[in-house]
Amino acid sequence: MGLPISQILLATGFALVLIGFWGILKHRNILRIIIGFSLVDTGLHIVMVATGYITGGTAPIVDEALLIADAATRSVDPIPSALVVTAIVIGFSVTAVMLSFAIVLYQATKTLSIDALTEQKW
Repeated sequence: MGLPISQILLATGFALVLIGFWGILKHRNILRIIIGFSLVDTGLHIVMVATGYITGGTAPIVDEALLIADAATRSVDPIPSALVVTAIVIGFSVTAVMLSFAIVLYQATKTLSIDALTEQKW
């Protein structure tokens, strides 16, 4: 018997978060930083889904397959999944805004390196 799927999902999610933070902190290219943010976002989504998952669990619908007495222990929590769906939409929007800022910065500076932005004044 191997690892439960929830632990594999947690490990994968945390690995994606760490890789994303490494991408944000290590690279100087704006596009790679945006990809790092997206990896962190995706990793957090996987961690959130893994927290609500129960191995061998079922949908929280009480019927013949899931009795009321077993509902608390065998049903998968739907709230993290619902939050992740919302977070995915927000994540896409944030990524789109970041990419639009990158396009504007590239048009102004002709480079995507953040080193070129240090001389600009706000």
